[in-house]
Amino acid sequence: MVRPRWRAALVTVLAAASVPISAQAASAAPVRYESEDATISRGAVESNHTGFTGSGFVNYENVTGSYVEYTVNAAQAGQHTLTFRYANGTTANRPLDITVNGSIAVDDLGFAGTGAWTTWRTVTTTVNLAAGSNKIRTTAVTSNGGPNADSLSVEGSGGSNDTEAPSAPGTPSASNVTCGSVTLSWQASTDNVGVTGYRVLRNGQTVATTVNSPATVSGLTASTAYSFTVVAYDAAGNTSAPSNAVSATTPACGTGTPVSINGKLHVCGVKLCNQYGNPIQLRGMSTHGIQWYSQCVKTASLDALANDWKADILRVAMYIQDDGYESNPRKFTDMMHNYIEEATKRGMYVLVDWHQLDPGDPNENTELAKTFFAEIAQRHKDKINIIYDVANEPNGVSWADVKSYAEEVIPVIRAQDPDSVVFLGTHGWSTFGISDGRDENDILDNPVNATNIMYTFHFYAASHQDEHYDALARTADKLPIFVTEFGTQTYTGDGGNDFTYSQKYLDLLAAKKIGWTNWNFSDDFRSGAVFKTGTCAGNSFTGTSMLKPAGVWVRDRIRTRTTSRPADPSRFVL
Repeated sequence: MVRPRWRAALVTVLAAASVPISAQAASAAPVRYESEDATISRGAVESNHTGFTGSGFVNYENVTGSYVEYTVNAAQAGQHTLTFRYANGTTANRPLDITVNGSIAVDDLGFAGTGAWTTWRTVTTTVNLAAGSNKIRTTAVTSNGGPNADSLSVEGSGGSNDTEAPSAPGTPSASNVTCGSVTLSWQASTDNVGVTGYRVLRNGQTVATTVNSPATVSGLTASTAYSFTVVAYDAAGNTSAPSNAVSATTPACGTGTPVSINGKLHVCGVKLCNQYGNPIQLRGMSTHGIQWYSQCVKTASLDALANDWKADILRVAMYIQDDGYESNPRKFTDMMHNYIEEATKRGMYVLVDWHQLDPGDPNENTELAKTFFAEIAQRHKDKINIIYDVANEPNGVSWADVKSYAEEVIPVIRAQDPDSVVFLGTHGWSTFGISDGRDENDILDNPVNATNIMYTFHFYAASHQDEHYDALARTADKLPIFVTEFGTQTYTGDGGNDFTYSQKYLDLLAAKKIGWTNWNFSDDFRSGAVFKTGTCAGNSFTGTSMLKPAGVWVRDRIRTRTTSRPADPSRFVL
């Protein structure tokens, strides 16, 4: 349909993001309205693309007529500037009609492509608003729908005489802390004209708005530490200084989970220790490559792993090549985000496995690793159950080159998440160099220049016997070690099971408090896949009837504890 152009306003496309909320009293500031707090028709609030403000953004459905409607307060009638922050990862313009209080104000306001869904730009236009409450609706006019809508900032033309900001709210207090929400209360601000409302901020982003105290922040993640501040604002757009911060840690959903008992982990000496400083041994499973066997990692199987198997940790194997991350970085990063959330819901630790294998030199993927881990660490830095593994099985490469790679990638994680544990694969397919004709002295003589890290070791008991076992036994008291992959078969993950030598390894790991994850939690045809072929097409994963012999054996070893869980969790050692 042809639209008249006489209403079209001057549009300026800016490359910078919208002005953030800040404390000032010298002049009226723009007031930002988060899209996820608006009224949405045929769209969804999402958070899978980084760089948004607030708690997410709105993804319009790809249909004509989908819209986002903001309720905007104006101190006085007159011309106002609207600044829309958006992302458009396509090359097609996604125009929107802008209506104010039911009347069209701007026809076909253009939202050009931004190059990527993680690249945010702004578009501005001017409209007339009435004094008080206004409804501003942004409606898609093509079948492509609208752009991803992050926020709307509104600024008056300067006619308001109110330039005094409200006082800072009182220090908030946290109550009713659940695994997914927290209620915050604070002493009211004062203002020469009157406080219009309050915004609750986390990391500078709005996570809740309210007219008065208290406010409940929902959508939080279990077993995660959060810090909140509160700002007040008035009708002229003046914003107060932030309140003092309040901290709150959400508990695990349910009780007695590994994370709720042990909390945030750290390396102490050569051991992995819990929040009380006690050495622990985590036991769990590794997924198969998620590009091939994602059907085996779903609600029913993860419930079984957490509740029936009693696993402490899930290792998520994200291959880089082999049709993995390299083929579609956005897809596989989003998959990893989801698996982290699923493990967190169940109170398990989650190991983010950068599964480089071929090429064996991790330096071939350094830039990809930096991009991936920067996003993962930024999104999940407040979780207390995340562990990063920056290289799966370096092979055909010197230890010096592995060390050099680690010292490039680990700082990227530390910049976002300074105190989570990081694992690093060792040379020779994570065997301390043994499978490459070297030994652990390469590492002992030249350790990685980083703290709170552990070195990984892999074994397959039917192939790796005395030479590999002896190296592990020699090194266990010299380096912090975690066995991120082992099998009871040959190094191919197939063939006959050597349960006797496998038990010899596990006895050593138990004695030394060295954690492990077994390969692999899938229904692959190989003997090392724990489920019988075809199991993952269904939803039955508890018990042993659907398990191969290796699955029965490792499930029993995960479920069997050498110690019980006492009433005082500070004394509990996994």
